Amino acid sequence: MSGMRVYLETTVFNRYFEHEREYSAETERLFDKINAGEIEAYTSATVLEEIDKAPEPKREQMLELIRECKIEVLETDSQAYDLADLYIEMGIIPSRFRLDGVHIAMAAIHNMDVIVSLNFHHINKLKTKTATEIVHRMEGYGSPIICTPMEVLNDE
Repeated sequence: MSGMRVYLETTVFNRYFEHEREYSAETERLFDKINAGEIEAYTSATVLEEIDKAPEPKREQMLELIRECKIEVLETDSQAYDLADLYIEMGIIPSRFRLDGVHIAMAAIHNMDVIVSLNFHHINKLKTKTATEIVHRMEGYGSPIICTPMEVLNDE
């Protein structure tokens, strides 16, 4: 499935450097496919803000990974914040985790096929997957599928 448009949220960049953790090998394979041009990868300015809070040297390593893989960074616009606020209003995402909602919103607004996330608290969970899909349909957006790196790789 070449030309798949994939939005990467912050946990995926983190996991690339956490070699002892679950999904790290699959995450590395995902980045190999991105680097080979088999998957079109995007992230957002919101992810860069979150990466900025990481300790060195991990912060610089994650930024370097984005540069090396030529991952396009999308500007986070007010539309994404509005959609994230709608998720909060509807009880899908807790308000203090608004940025998790912004990631989902960015992927929907920019017509991504998939959101790759290892955030199993607020993003990659059944309630979020089903409820955001309904919101996206109501609001006229496409509905990116939220999944793990493994699920993207299995799609090949």
